[in-house]
Amino acid sequence: MTLAERLADALTADREPDFPYLTGDAPLYDSDDPPSEAAVLVAVTDRAEPGVILTQRTETMRKHPGQVAFPGGRVDPEDADAVATALREAEEEIGLLPAAVRVAGLADRYRTGTGYHITPVVGVVAPDLPLRPSEAEVASVFEVPLAFLLDPANHRDARAMWQGSERRYTEILWQDRRIWGATAAMIVNLSRRLRWT
Repeated sequence: MTLAERLADALTADREPDFPYLTGDAPLYDSDDPPSEAAVLVAVTDRAEPGVILTQRTETMRKHPGQVAFPGGRVDPEDADAVATALREAEEEIGLLPAAVRVAGLADRYRTGTGYHITPVVGVVAPDLPLRPSEAEVASVFEVPLAFLLDPANHRDARAMWQGSERRYTEILWQDRRIWGATAAMIVNLSRRLRWT
């Protein structure tokens, strides 16, 4: 069974998680406006020990500067669906061509406190592709072992004050990188969905 087939089977398996999926930030987006649809690409490298491609946003970004994220963004009107959005954004942000991605399926959606409803698109890519980060958006592109990200022992509960109230979130520390917020929450959901062994 290929890596893409293993991921597709795990994403579509009808089973209850050991712990509930994380559905959104608390407090949830509080507005009469509907949330904006967005999608990210969870690009898994097809190697003996698969990895996940992540980006570190530039410090000059207006929103979430310096944070670690999956390539992705808001759904544009011309995008056919979440897959099209994730592939377009990955090409724009890191130079990953859509034809280089074998889509395995969709993971659990996540709603952010800033008004986005994010669909993670899981895909498999060849290892060591020559990626070109967009200088305006991406400070660096790096790969973290999939097994490390999915191991619940690496998911740390954290808390901080935000807009006058305490916010609880998950963070994952990898080398000198701090993965937290919506990205970490989507990784936790993947861990619970995939039950990777």
